[in-house]
Amino acid sequence: MFELTSPDFQKNANIPKKFTCQGENIAPTLEIHNPPAEAKSFALIMDDPDAPKGSWLHWMAWNIPPSTKMLDSKNFPAEATQGINDFKEFGYGGPCPPDSRHQYRFFLFALDKKNYLDKNASRAELEVAMAGHIIASCELNGYYERS
Repeated sequence: MFELTSPDFQKNANIPKKFTCQGENIAPTLEIHNPPAEAKSFALIMDDPDAPKGSWLHWMAWNIPPSTKMLDSKNFPAEATQGINDFKEFGYGGPCPPDSRHQYRFFLFALDKKNYLDKNASRAELEVAMAGHIIASCELNGYYERS
């Protein structure tokens, strides 16, 4: 089964402060298990569906090689593209909820092609580019509330 896990937090558990705006604001390690053999690339989307103005994009990347077994802030494949998040920065922007406990969703998509998008592409543009090309997907959820 295609699966996304993390040694830094358990599924549906709290994300440690280190990976948030109150900590080092670095991405937790994500481990990819049992990807489909026919995958040509992966795409990653991390969002906060509990944000006050709707889903907030924390991290987006595409053209992640299908041989990739692990992702984090320090070990990101050079050939992958990390897009711009809703903090208006490229790469990872950690949980930073303004009010209560929020859910954070890490989605990983196995695709039957690479996506040749500009690094300034929006989430909507990535989703359009992936449409009809998703072989499999998996999700890892975590939570965070400011202390």
